[in-house]
Amino acid sequence: MARITPTQRTLRELRNRGLVCGIVERYNSYTSTRHDLFGFIDIIALCPERGIIGVQSCGQSFSEHRKKIVEERTQQAKEWLECGGVIELWGWRKIKVKRGGKAMIWSPRIEEITLNDLI
Repeated sequence: MARITPTQRTLRELRNRGLVCGIVERYNSYTSTRHDLFGFIDIIALCPERGIIGVQSCGQSFSEHRKKIVEERTQQAKEWLECGGVIELWGWRKIKVKRGGKAMIWSPRIEEITLNDLI
């Protein structure tokens, strides 16, 4: 069975919510590395209520990705927010469907990064 990446899970969920979205992360086959837009955006989603959302998606390494945005890419994130963009961090994890049960589902932890987080 093929493994679904956090980016693919996020795309599917955003589209289920009715948003138009696309991947902006690119892969360099010569160096086998991935490059995010502005160093922190994997997906751009268009939301009529909230505007343009830059999404960073990850698996279990939520705090590492948050640190990347808040501490390492502060200037790029600040400019994105000041221009009216929204930043969301989506971390995927498996949780139990029912307490005490064995069935598990994938669930996103979603956090919006604001200017206050960058200061």
